[in-house]
Amino acid sequence: MKKLLFAAAFVASPVFADCPAPEDHSMELEGLFDAARAATNDRAGREISGKMWQVWLRAPNEAAQEVLNNGLKRRDSYDFAGALKEFDRLASYCPTYAEGFNQRAYIHFLREDYAKALVDLDKALMLSPTHVPAQSGRALTLMNLGRIDEARAQLLEALKNNPWLSERFLLADGGPLALPGKDI
Repeated sequence: MKKLLFAAAFVASPVFADCPAPEDHSMELEGLFDAARAATNDRAGREISGKMWQVWLRAPNEAAQEVLNNGLKRRDSYDFAGALKEFDRLASYCPTYAEGFNQRAYIHFLREDYAKALVDLDKALMLSPTHVPAQSGRALTLMNLGRIDEARAQLLEALKNNPWLSERFLLADGGPLALPGKDI
């Protein structure tokens, strides 16, 4: 009953009346993907990666941004239960905003609930197929589920748009996602 009342209050709140559709940032991201592919060193690649994150962390409106920011603060202070509540709110309020699902997936991942993480990552990628953090997060989740071939394929897909991901080292010889048949 308490949850029902909270949900009703949340929906009825004028601040959370309607979440607008997220802006189309595909052209901006494509330019950043091109820049990442052209970067000549790790420092430049990481700088471009940071710019990509700035795009993905732009919520559709102020109310959604506030919920996202609150969730990130809770996550960064290791309040995973509180962060999960915020990201649940964000995913409910803005069901077409991929980052809400990506952040909720990350909390599930940190809590080692890989099945729930995978559901949210799949939703994020359905909404934003080139969402590199969701792609790399999905690769890590699949790896933790023992689905190595799928994890490798997903990570390779993420690296097409951002070859500077730290997860790239998982593919190195001897790494958990290295191609089979090579001795270390």
